[in-house]
Amino acid sequence: MKLQFSLILCLLFSVAFGQKKEVLNAKDQHASEHFKREYKKKSYKRFDGKITVRDNQVLFDDKAILFDKSDQLTVSILKQGLIYPQLLTDYQMEKFLDETTDKTQKRFLKLQKDPKASFDVNNITVKISEMPFLNLNDKVKRFRLITKNRNLPNSVVYFIELTNSKAAKNINLDEFLKDAKLTYIDQE
Repeated sequence: MKLQFSLILCLLFSVAFGQKKEVLNAKDQHASEHFKREYKKKSYKRFDGKITVRDNQVLFDDKAILFDKSDQLTVSILKQGLIYPQLLTDYQMEKFLDETTDKTQKRFLKLQKDPKASFDVNNITVKISEMPFLNLNDKVKRFRLITKNRNLPNSVVYFIELTNSKAAKNINLDEFLKDAKLTYIDQE
């Protein structure tokens, strides 16, 4: 009788305490911490120029972003003009101006004819992946944006957030993106 009782108790405890929460890997844990500490909602404009899709690249006027043809998420976001090279160029320049304390570098930048030229983002390869563990509700989706420039040895990783105030539960991605706005971008 004691043996049966202890087996039943063991079984109950294993069922009750055996269900674990999904454990995040190191990258996902870092992303979660980043949004907790660094998040500041802002609104960014969609690309208002000409968007042309060819083979494995999207042209934004005269700037290009390359992508993997099988990656429908990346293609959909790029086609909507939510992420584009000019946005990343502006972001990199603002980040430099905000974070650089060297006054000489700032003065030198202001003396250049085209200060954005040194931050120019063009012909980069992009991969966007959703981070569903960070989605707050049906109206907000958060993503990891990985960019690779042939001229640089390392990838640049951004966290982005898209918000669609009209989104409903179980809306498909294309419908979500039609009315979505970029509300957050930050470099990892």
